[in-house]
Amino acid sequence: MSRRFALLGPFAPYRGGIAHFHDALADGLEARGHDVLRLSFRRQYPGVLFPGTSQLEPDAAASGASGLGGASGEPPPRVLDTLNPLAWRRAVREVREWRADAMVFPYWMSFFAPMWGGIVRGLAPDIPSVGLVHNALPHERRPGDRPLARYALGRCEGLVTLSDRVRLDVQALGLGETPARQVAHPAYRQFGDALPRGEARAALGIPPEAPLLLFFGFVRAYKGLSVLLEALPAIRQRLPGVQLIVAGEFYDDRAPYDAQIARLGIGDAVRIESGYASGERVRLLFSAADLVVQPYVSATQSGVAQVAFGLGRPVLTTDVGGLAEAIGEGGLVVPPGDPAPLAESALRFFQEPGVRQRLTAGAAAQGDAGDWGPVVDAVEQLAG
Repeated sequence: MSRRFALLGPFAPYRGGIAHFHDALADGLEARGHDVLRLSFRRQYPGVLFPGTSQLEPDAAASGASGLGGASGEPPPRVLDTLNPLAWRRAVREVREWRADAMVFPYWMSFFAPMWGGIVRGLAPDIPSVGLVHNALPHERRPGDRPLARYALGRCEGLVTLSDRVRLDVQALGLGETPARQVAHPAYRQFGDALPRGEARAALGIPPEAPLLLFFGFVRAYKGLSVLLEALPAIRQRLPGVQLIVAGEFYDDRAPYDAQIARLGIGDAVRIESGYASGERVRLLFSAADLVVQPYVSATQSGVAQVAFGLGRPVLTTDVGGLAEAIGEGGLVVPPGDPAPLAESALRFFQEPGVRQRLTAGAAAQGDAGDWGPVVDAVEQLAG
């Protein structure tokens, strides 16, 4: 039966995995025959709290574009403002006037909790809310995270989680009888099919036969780039031609990483593409790479592996949060914070043909099987 779902949160041209996820879910609901109202942000983060250069995709930031829409192509109305309760009331009014059957929103950081909690309560009890919990507690914890999460999520009709780690964090919040449904994070397919490896490498100026590692995403200490850099000399001893591309905006000070690269003498093997990658650049980087490395020292979950699988690339990750459970047959898992096993696993991938073939096939299979249907099912069921 067709229903009316209001999806509130970031949509393109807001950048990052949460916006990608919310756009894909909206498309999935529409493909199922539901009507979808998308309400996006007028202001997501105040500039003083945002460590990056822009909150928008590069092309949109340059052109001033306001957004991408659903099937109509119209940009979503930019209504939400994290700091303005009047905007929260406007969002409630628009959802009510549209006569939504349910509201769906993403939760990933306690900064947003007052807004989401206010909107959920403004719609209750006649319009139920479903929370998509990417992080119940943020990567970098602060005082007040738990009570804020309880405020944002405690009045929801149901919650969707995407990993065991997040499910356990939700349970630890003590939300009573609020039902939660765990589903696997689907692969991202919106970047298209992978380019031929040689074509992508030619565009990037990478030698055709060089073993190529890719670290992708914004750089913060918990993502473990420093561990990967420490592992690179050991990899180079047995793979002299190995290359590493670091593609992402530095939310930490870049200087210590540059100093580490100089100290290790690996400057000729490391290319840093500092800044947010456009969709076409994402496709190019992953198509050129042999192995995507996630050397996180702590995490709840991450969408990088799902980007890699969508483009058919295997992943080397660490056993933190929900990362290991998302890998399946498409990658290798090592302990966090230790360069030695990271180096050994990378060498196994490149030097043992059977391992490389098996993991590459596993990554492609997970990308092909990436289906948003289970997420849509969970939202439908939890919305009542």
